Amino acid sequence: MQAPEPITLPHLTNEMVVNARKTRLCSFSVALEGWRRGLQLKWYTADSKYYDDMIVFGVNPPGRLFSLSSDKRTEFFFRTRGNKVSNEAVELSDDKYTTKQMLAEAGVPVPLGKGFPAEATNEEIIEYAKSLGFPLVVKPTDGSLGWGVVTNIRDEKELAESLEYVREELEYDEVIVEQYIVGPEYRLYVVDDEVVAAYNRIPANITGNGKNTIEELIHLKNLQRRKNARLNDCLIEIDVEIMQFVEEAGYTLESVLPKGKKLYLREKSNVSIGGDPIDVTDELSEEIKSIAIRALQTMPKFKHGGVDIIINEGNVTEEAAVVLELNATAQIGGILFPLEGQSRDIPKAIIDYYFPETIGVKKAESRLYFDMSEVLQPLENRSSQEVEVIPAPQGKIYSKAFHVIGTVMRENYHRWLREQALKLGLHGHVERVYHNEIEIMVASPDLDAIKKFKEMIAQSRSAQVKRIIEQDWTGPIKIGFEINERYDINRFRSSQTALRILNRDFTRLDRKKNRVEKDNNHIINSTSWKVTRPLRRISALLKGKS
Repeated sequence: MQAPEPITLPHLTNEMVVNARKTRLCSFSVALEGWRRGLQLKWYTADSKYYDDMIVFGVNPPGRLFSLSSDKRTEFFFRTRGNKVSNEAVELSDDKYTTKQMLAEAGVPVPLGKGFPAEATNEEIIEYAKSLGFPLVVKPTDGSLGWGVVTNIRDEKELAESLEYVREELEYDEVIVEQYIVGPEYRLYVVDDEVVAAYNRIPANITGNGKNTIEELIHLKNLQRRKNARLNDCLIEIDVEIMQFVEEAGYTLESVLPKGKKLYLREKSNVSIGGDPIDVTDELSEEIKSIAIRALQTMPKFKHGGVDIIINEGNVTEEAAVVLELNATAQIGGILFPLEGQSRDIPKAIIDYYFPETIGVKKAESRLYFDMSEVLQPLENRSSQEVEVIPAPQGKIYSKAFHVIGTVMRENYHRWLREQALKLGLHGHVERVYHNEIEIMVASPDLDAIKKFKEMIAQSRSAQVKRIIEQDWTGPIKIGFEINERYDINRFRSSQTALRILNRDFTRLDRKKNRVEKDNNHIINSTSWKVTRPLRRISALLKGKS
């Protein structure tokens, strides 16, 4: 059973974003779209003077703040948020209770509830909650990423425990208590009064095939996630919460899940702990989308951003859906690389809005990209506070791959090839393929330069070229020219050596797997596990929903 290939935009593939993970993925995707349109791209450090113009929160290493410039103007961006989203809007969206009040006053449906300042006592909060009625939600006024949110609080005792957890243990003094709305939760992304993307986050789950055990299904699901540029480091880790979900469903990790049976492994839907991003842009009704659009229109100069809504299925309110919160700096990786559905081009919508004059204008080929790590290196080593990315080659790009066979493995030969390519203005790479073969890819708007380079391949004294095989190159093209070491030739001198190494690695991993299985079985069957079950359920309730 192979993991399905990831869903990607043809001009934003996994290969292009390999060095732009997590929040870097957001800024990289927007910056790349503008750069391809011929806009000047610059990146800045956190101590740059330009940070004074945009509100940012937390630690911000290079790769978050950048600018795009045309001949007429410069626009600044922090991750996905551009400077047309006012600082006032950013501050308001960070204050969830003030946002909630403003939305309610404008007639945008929100859950009933109230915010409480740091000086409010837990007793006061509980007294109000009783008048609101259960079930309830407690969340920090200024929390983020779902941290500190406790849902489906069913009685006064659970509320007291939740308040102690959020206010004392997590130290979020200011909290909101509101209705718990039953229904699926969605993130909609709005740009200039239009919903350009929407996705559902489903808690970590697996689906049975009647053959594999639950543990094996989790492994297979993780193989699928590893192929996804957004999810490759957001794997499903087997922990106490997952063990509890499996146990309460009547299974063990060794159980074979029936074909078609879906098993949820967590309650919280966060992508970072195994949640699945599922595209639903075409499934949501215009009524639901209009609620998200009105929510942003309510706020001052909130021209684009994320709107979290929940569709009402529990009859707590008469509204079709309610707005949970707004996000001025929303992550978009989940909709760029969903597990199911269609990838949505939010970066295009953002650049269309900021630079409408570039719409329809001929731009650089969509397979051109830059390496985020290489570009940011001067900022990360503190040798500069800003760096400009070299302009994207415009117009048609010619690209060729040359497979060069012979005595061609010397590093000084590869460095010589790189030097010649750069002198001719070529982009590309040289890469080891086998013990006597390298691949050279070169790309340029100048076809004559590529032909000249081919003639030079066999001219170095550092190599003895026996044969050159030329092919057209249709893959992504990274600007600049690099030397890649795909294989460690000294380690794999023969197929027998490679096989021995692989067998050794497999044996080590198999032993580790068996050791983990024994530890899990010991925990599950131990007296302490059974005795502490009530305590673990309370802990899981709080941690799983925070």
